[in-house]
Amino acid sequence: MTAFRVVYLEGVVTEDIPEFPTAMATMIRRTINSRLTVDPIAYGKPLRHSLKGRWRLRVGDWRVVYLVDVPQRVVIITAIRHRKDIYES
Repeated sequence: MTAFRVVYLEGVVTEDIPEFPTAMATMIRRTINSRLTVDPIAYGKPLRHSLKGRWRLRVGDWRVVYLVDVPQRVVIITAIRHRKDIYES
């Protein structure tokens, strides 16, 4: 089975990632690479309400929100934020 390719939206790269402490950035990157490239649906949890259609991956107190395109085998990271901030509209 082919691995999923991970793509980050521009806002994640310019706004979310610079906010991380260095050690947490490393942990988040490793978790994304080890889980979302293998099986993003098995490792994630589907979101509801206004975020329906997206998935989330928990990494400590941080949440990675993403979309999955199974036919294209692509994971699109739409946000990475602290749990207290991620679900605010």
